[in-house]
Amino acid sequence: MSTHAITSQKVNFKVFRFNADEDYLPYYENYEMDVTSEEVVLDILNRIKWDNDGSFSYRRSCRHGICGTCAIKVNGRSTLACKESMTNMIEYFGNELTLEPLSKSRAVKDLIIDKGDFWAKNDAIHPYLVSHIDEHPEMECAVTPEQANALNDADLCIQCGACHYACPVVEVNEEFFGPAAFAKAYRFEADVRDDAHTTRLIELNAENQGVWDCVKCMECAEVCPKDVDPIAKITSLHNMLFSEGVAKSNVATRHAVGFKHSIARNGVLDEGGMVLYSEGLGVVKHLPLALKMFRKGKIVPPCAITKSDNLDEIQKLVKSSSTVKF
Repeated sequence: MSTHAITSQKVNFKVFRFNADEDYLPYYENYEMDVTSEEVVLDILNRIKWDNDGSFSYRRSCRHGICGTCAIKVNGRSTLACKESMTNMIEYFGNELTLEPLSKSRAVKDLIIDKGDFWAKNDAIHPYLVSHIDEHPEMECAVTPEQANALNDADLCIQCGACHYACPVVEVNEEFFGPAAFAKAYRFEADVRDDAHTTRLIELNAENQGVWDCVKCMECAEVCPKDVDPIAKITSLHNMLFSEGVAKSNVATRHAVGFKHSIARNGVLDEGGMVLYSEGLGVVKHLPLALKMFRKGKIVPPCAITKSDNLDEIQKLVKSSSTVKF
Protein backbone atom coordinates (compact mmCIF):
# COMPACT_ATOMS: atom_id res chain seq x y z
CA MET A 1 0.00 0.00 0.00
CA SER A 2 1.43 3.40 -1.01
CA THR A 3 2.22 5.86 1.78
CA HIS A 4 2.77 8.74 -0.65
CA ALA A 5 0.92 11.80 0.62
CA ILE A 6 -1.10 13.82 -1.87
CA THR A 7 -0.36 17.51 -1.51
CA SER A 8 -2.21 20.52 -2.88
CA GLN A 9 -1.31 24.13 -3.68
CA LYS A 10 -2.84 27.14 -5.40
CA VAL A 11 -1.68 27.95 -8.91
CA ASN A 12 -2.73 30.78 -11.21
CA PHE A 13 -3.07 29.78 -14.85
CA LYS A 14 -2.87 32.45 -17.54
CA VAL A 15 -4.54 30.77 -20.52
CA PHE A 16 -4.30 31.78 -24.17
CA ARG A 17 -7.71 32.30 -25.77
CA PHE A 18 -8.48 32.91 -29.44
CA ASN A 19 -11.16 32.05 -31.97
CA ALA A 20 -10.03 32.66 -35.55
CA ASP A 21 -13.67 32.99 -36.67
CA GLU A 22 -14.56 35.69 -34.15
CA ASP A 23 -11.50 37.36 -32.59
CA TYR A 24 -9.23 39.96 -34.16
CA LEU A 25 -6.51 39.43 -31.54
CA PRO A 26 -5.82 36.74 -28.95
CA TYR A 27 -6.28 37.42 -25.24
CA TYR A 28 -5.61 35.68 -21.93
CA GLU A 29 -7.91 34.56 -19.13
CA ASN A 30 -6.81 33.75 -15.59
CA TYR A 31 -7.93 30.74 -13.58
CA GLU A 32 -6.82 30.20 -9.99
CA MET A 33 -7.04 26.54 -9.03
CA ASP A 34 -6.01 24.14 -6.28
CA VAL A 35 -3.62 21.69 -7.91
CA THR A 36 -2.73 18.30 -6.42
CA SER A 37 0.58 16.46 -6.72
CA GLU A 38 -1.18 13.66 -8.64
CA GLU A 39 -2.28 15.83 -11.56
CA VAL A 40 -0.67 16.30 -14.96
CA VAL A 41 -1.08 19.34 -17.22
CA LEU A 42 -3.87 17.65 -19.16
CA ASP A 43 -5.91 17.36 -15.95
CA ILE A 44 -5.75 21.14 -15.64
CA LEU A 45 -6.94 21.63 -19.23
CA ASN A 46 -9.84 19.28 -18.56
CA ARG A 47 -10.80 21.08 -15.36
CA ILE A 48 -10.74 24.49 -17.05
CA LYS A 49 -13.11 23.18 -19.70
CA TRP A 50 -15.38 21.10 -17.46
CA ASP A 51 -15.56 23.42 -14.45
CA ASN A 52 -15.05 26.92 -15.89
CA ASP A 53 -15.63 27.36 -19.63
CA GLY A 54 -17.04 24.67 -21.90
CA SER A 55 -15.91 26.59 -24.98
CA PHE A 56 -12.22 26.21 -24.08
CA SER A 57 -10.62 24.12 -26.83
CA TYR A 58 -7.55 21.89 -27.02
CA ARG A 59 -6.59 18.52 -28.49
CA ARG A 60 -6.33 15.30 -26.50
CA SER A 61 -6.73 11.60 -27.13
CA CYS A 62 -4.75 8.70 -25.63
CA ARG A 63 -3.61 10.20 -22.29
CA HIS A 64 -0.67 7.78 -22.33
CA GLY A 65 2.04 9.77 -24.15
CA ILE A 66 1.55 7.77 -27.34
CA CYS A 67 -0.52 9.82 -29.80
CA GLY A 68 1.19 13.21 -29.41
CA THR A 69 -2.10 15.07 -29.75
CA CYS A 70 -1.99 17.16 -26.56
CA ALA A 71 1.34 18.99 -27.05
CA ILE A 72 1.17 22.63 -25.86
CA LYS A 73 3.54 25.21 -24.35
CA VAL A 74 3.80 25.90 -20.63
CA ASN A 75 5.66 29.15 -19.87
CA GLY A 76 7.10 28.98 -23.38
CA ARG A 77 8.35 25.40 -23.06
CA SER A 78 6.90 22.76 -25.40
CA THR A 79 5.48 19.85 -23.45
CA LEU A 80 3.14 16.88 -23.77
CA ALA A 81 0.21 17.76 -21.51
CA CYS A 82 -0.65 14.17 -20.60
CA LYS A 83 2.92 13.33 -19.61
CA GLU A 84 4.15 16.39 -17.69
CA SER A 85 3.28 16.40 -14.01
CA MET A 86 2.08 19.59 -12.39
CA THR A 87 4.61 19.03 -9.61
CA ASN A 88 7.42 19.33 -12.14
CA MET A 89 5.90 22.39 -13.78
CA ILE A 90 5.59 24.18 -10.45
CA GLU A 91 9.17 23.26 -9.55
CA TYR A 92 10.38 24.66 -12.89
CA PHE A 93 8.30 27.81 -13.09
CA GLY A 94 6.59 28.51 -9.76
CA ASN A 95 2.89 29.09 -9.13
CA GLU A 96 2.24 31.39 -12.12
CA LEU A 97 1.87 29.28 -15.27
CA THR A 98 1.02 30.41 -18.80
CA LEU A 99 -0.67 27.88 -21.08
CA GLU A 100 -0.35 28.54 -24.81
CA PRO A 101 -0.57 26.67 -28.12
CA LEU A 102 2.61 25.29 -29.69
CA SER A 103 2.51 28.19 -32.15
CA LYS A 104 0.46 31.31 -31.40
CA SER A 105 0.65 32.46 -35.02
CA ARG A 106 -0.99 29.20 -36.13
CA ALA A 107 -3.77 29.19 -33.51
CA VAL A 108 -7.23 28.27 -34.78
CA LYS A 109 -9.16 27.93 -31.52
CA ASP A 110 -7.46 28.46 -28.15
CA LEU A 111 -4.73 25.79 -27.85
CA ILE A 112 -5.60 24.12 -31.17
CA ILE A 113 -3.30 25.03 -34.05
CA ASP A 114 -3.21 24.38 -37.78
CA LYS A 115 -0.35 21.88 -38.20
CA GLY A 116 -0.52 21.95 -41.99
CA ASP A 117 3.08 23.15 -42.33
CA PHE A 118 4.29 20.39 -40.01
CA TRP A 119 2.64 17.62 -42.03
CA ALA A 120 3.69 19.15 -45.36
CA LYS A 121 7.34 19.20 -44.31
CA ASN A 122 7.06 15.68 -42.96
CA ASP A 123 5.70 14.49 -46.31
CA ALA A 124 8.38 16.38 -48.26
CA ILE A 125 11.22 14.19 -46.98
CA HIS A 126 9.52 10.95 -48.22
CA PRO A 127 8.83 9.44 -44.76
CA TYR A 128 8.45 5.88 -45.97
CA LEU A 129 10.54 2.97 -47.14
CA VAL A 130 11.41 3.05 -50.84
CA SER A 131 12.48 -0.45 -51.81
CA HIS A 132 12.55 -2.07 -55.23
CA ILE A 133 11.91 -5.69 -54.44
CA ASP A 134 10.28 -8.64 -56.13
CA GLU A 135 6.52 -8.61 -55.59
CA HIS A 136 6.76 -12.31 -54.78
CA PRO A 137 10.08 -12.75 -52.96
CA GLU A 138 11.32 -16.23 -52.17
CA MET A 139 12.50 -15.15 -48.71
CA GLU A 140 12.12 -12.27 -46.29
CA CYS A 141 14.45 -9.27 -46.30
CA ALA A 142 16.30 -9.93 -43.06
CA VAL A 143 17.68 -7.09 -40.94
CA THR A 144 20.35 -7.86 -38.36
CA PRO A 145 20.04 -6.56 -34.78
CA GLU A 146 23.01 -4.26 -35.44
CA GLN A 147 21.30 -2.80 -38.51
CA ALA A 148 18.07 -2.35 -36.57
CA ASN A 149 19.93 -0.58 -33.75
CA ALA A 150 21.27 1.90 -36.31
CA LEU A 151 17.79 3.41 -36.47
CA ASN A 152 18.78 4.85 -33.09
CA ASP A 153 15.33 5.30 -31.53
CA ALA A 154 14.08 7.41 -34.46
CA ASP A 155 11.01 5.16 -34.62
CA LEU A 156 9.91 6.45 -31.20
CA CYS A 157 8.73 9.77 -32.69
CA ILE A 158 4.98 10.28 -32.13
CA GLN A 159 4.65 13.33 -34.43
CA CYS A 160 3.52 15.59 -31.59
CA GLY A 161 5.22 18.64 -33.13
CA ALA A 162 6.79 19.78 -29.85
CA CYS A 163 10.30 19.96 -31.31
CA HIS A 164 9.09 21.48 -34.59
CA TYR A 165 7.38 24.46 -32.97
CA ALA A 166 10.14 24.89 -30.38
CA CYS A 167 12.68 25.32 -33.19
CA PRO A 168 13.73 28.98 -33.62
CA VAL A 169 14.61 28.40 -37.29
CA VAL A 170 11.07 27.18 -38.06
CA GLU A 171 9.75 30.46 -36.62
CA VAL A 172 11.82 32.63 -38.98
CA ASN A 173 12.23 30.41 -42.05
CA GLU A 174 9.08 28.98 -43.65
CA GLU A 175 11.13 26.72 -45.92
CA PHE A 176 13.08 24.94 -43.16
CA PHE A 177 12.01 21.30 -42.84
CA GLY A 178 12.40 21.25 -39.05
CA PRO A 179 13.77 18.74 -36.53
CA ALA A 180 10.86 16.29 -36.63
CA ALA A 181 11.14 15.90 -40.41
CA PHE A 182 14.90 15.44 -40.13
CA ALA A 183 14.51 12.76 -37.45
CA LYS A 184 12.02 10.96 -39.69
CA ALA A 185 14.36 11.28 -42.69
CA TYR A 186 17.19 9.79 -40.62
CA ARG A 187 15.01 6.81 -39.74
CA PHE A 188 14.80 5.81 -43.42
CA GLU A 189 18.31 6.92 -44.38
CA ALA A 190 19.63 4.54 -41.71
CA ASP A 191 17.45 1.66 -42.94
CA VAL A 192 19.49 -0.77 -45.06
CA ARG A 193 16.36 -1.76 -47.00
CA ASP A 194 15.75 1.76 -48.33
CA ASP A 195 16.71 2.56 -51.94
CA ALA A 196 16.08 6.32 -51.87
CA HIS A 197 19.19 7.34 -49.92
CA THR A 198 20.72 9.67 -52.49
CA THR A 199 17.43 11.24 -53.57
CA ARG A 200 16.45 12.02 -50.01
CA LEU A 201 19.93 13.28 -49.08
CA ILE A 202 19.94 15.70 -52.01
CA GLU A 203 16.72 17.25 -50.69
CA LEU A 204 18.10 17.37 -47.14
CA ASN A 205 21.21 19.13 -48.45
CA ALA A 206 19.24 22.02 -49.99
CA GLU A 207 20.01 25.52 -48.72
CA ASN A 208 17.35 27.32 -46.63
CA GLN A 209 15.32 24.17 -45.98
CA GLY A 210 17.93 21.48 -45.33
CA VAL A 211 19.96 20.30 -42.34
CA TRP A 212 22.66 22.95 -42.76
CA ASP A 213 20.31 25.66 -41.51
CA CYS A 214 20.04 24.03 -38.08
CA VAL A 215 21.57 26.40 -35.47
CA LYS A 216 22.38 23.64 -32.93
CA CYS A 217 20.41 25.29 -30.13
CA MET A 218 19.47 21.83 -28.72
CA GLU A 219 15.90 22.97 -28.03
CA CYS A 220 14.47 20.02 -30.00
CA ALA A 221 16.33 17.52 -27.82
CA GLU A 222 15.29 19.38 -24.68
CA VAL A 223 11.53 19.28 -25.36
CA CYS A 224 11.11 15.88 -27.07
CA PRO A 225 8.81 13.81 -24.81
CA LYS A 226 10.06 10.49 -26.26
CA ASP A 227 13.82 11.19 -26.12
CA VAL A 228 14.22 10.86 -29.89
CA ASP A 229 17.00 13.49 -29.74
CA PRO A 230 16.48 15.09 -33.18
CA ILE A 231 19.75 17.04 -33.00
CA ALA A 232 21.69 13.76 -32.89
CA LYS A 233 19.84 12.63 -36.03
CA ILE A 234 20.65 15.93 -37.75
CA THR A 235 24.34 15.47 -36.92
CA SER A 236 24.21 11.95 -38.36
CA LEU A 237 22.63 13.33 -41.54
CA HIS A 238 25.49 15.86 -41.79
CA ASN A 239 27.94 12.97 -41.71
CA MET A 240 25.93 11.02 -44.29
CA LEU A 241 25.94 14.00 -46.64
CA PHE A 242 29.72 14.19 -46.46
CA SER A 243 30.36 10.44 -46.64
CA GLU A 244 28.01 9.98 -49.62
CA GLY A 245 29.57 12.93 -51.46
CA VAL A 246 26.27 14.84 -51.58
CA ALA A 247 27.46 17.84 -49.56
CA LYS A 248 28.80 20.59 -51.81
CA SER A 249 31.13 23.44 -50.89
CA ASN A 250 29.02 26.42 -49.82
CA VAL A 251 28.82 28.74 -46.82
CA ALA A 252 26.87 26.23 -44.74
CA THR A 253 29.11 23.22 -45.37
CA ARG A 254 32.30 25.29 -45.14
CA HIS A 255 31.10 26.43 -41.71
CA ALA A 256 31.08 22.78 -40.59
CA VAL A 257 34.42 22.08 -42.30
CA GLY A 258 35.95 25.27 -40.87
CA PHE A 259 34.89 24.19 -37.39
CA LYS A 260 36.64 20.86 -37.93
CA HIS A 261 39.83 22.49 -39.25
CA SER A 262 39.91 24.93 -36.32
CA ILE A 263 39.60 22.18 -33.73
CA ALA A 264 42.18 20.03 -35.52
CA ARG A 265 44.65 22.93 -35.68
CA ASN A 266 44.29 24.32 -32.16
CA GLY A 267 42.16 21.98 -30.10
CA VAL A 268 39.94 25.02 -29.46
CA LEU A 269 37.65 27.06 -31.68
CA ASP A 270 39.06 30.00 -33.66
CA GLU A 271 35.77 31.84 -34.28
CA GLY A 272 37.25 34.58 -36.45
CA GLY A 273 39.13 32.09 -38.59
CA MET A 274 36.03 29.94 -38.98
CA VAL A 275 34.01 32.89 -40.31
CA LEU A 276 36.81 33.73 -42.76
CA TYR A 277 36.93 30.10 -43.95
CA SER A 278 33.13 29.91 -44.29
CA GLU A 279 32.51 33.22 -46.01
CA GLY A 280 35.67 33.62 -48.11
CA LEU A 281 35.68 37.06 -49.78
CA GLY A 282 32.15 37.56 -48.48
CA VAL A 283 33.66 38.19 -45.04
CA VAL A 284 34.19 41.81 -46.10
CA LYS A 285 30.56 42.61 -45.26
CA HIS A 286 31.22 41.62 -41.63
CA LEU A 287 34.27 43.88 -41.15
CA PRO A 288 32.45 46.79 -39.39
CA LEU A 289 30.99 44.39 -36.83
CA ALA A 290 34.26 42.46 -36.56
CA LEU A 291 36.17 45.65 -35.71
CA LYS A 292 33.70 46.51 -32.94
CA MET A 293 33.99 42.97 -31.54
CA PHE A 294 37.80 43.10 -31.75
CA ARG A 295 37.91 46.35 -29.78
CA LYS A 296 35.81 44.79 -27.05
CA GLY A 297 37.95 41.65 -26.94
CA LYS A 298 35.28 39.42 -28.48
CA ILE A 299 37.56 38.23 -31.30
CA VAL A 300 40.97 36.71 -30.59
CA PRO A 301 43.56 37.09 -33.39
CA PRO A 302 44.81 33.73 -34.76
CA CYS A 303 48.32 34.48 -33.50
CA ALA A 304 47.01 34.91 -29.94
CA ILE A 305 45.03 31.67 -29.73
CA THR A 306 46.35 29.30 -27.07
CA LYS A 307 46.44 25.71 -28.28
CA SER A 308 44.90 23.01 -26.12
CA ASP A 309 47.20 21.02 -23.85
CA ASN A 310 45.53 17.87 -25.19
CA LEU A 311 45.93 18.76 -28.87
CA ASP A 312 47.40 15.38 -29.86
CA GLU A 313 44.43 13.48 -28.44
CA ILE A 314 41.95 15.91 -29.97
CA GLN A 315 43.59 15.56 -33.39
CA LYS A 316 43.31 11.76 -33.16
CA LEU A 317 39.59 12.07 -32.37
CA VAL A 318 39.02 14.48 -35.27
CA LYS A 319 40.89 12.22 -37.70
CA SER A 320 39.01 9.09 -36.62
CA SER A 321 35.55 10.67 -36.83
CA SER A 322 35.78 13.07 -39.77
CA THR A 323 33.67 12.37 -42.87
CA VAL A 324 34.60 15.62 -44.67
CA LYS A 325 35.46 15.17 -48.35
CA PHE A 326 36.69 18.71 -49.09
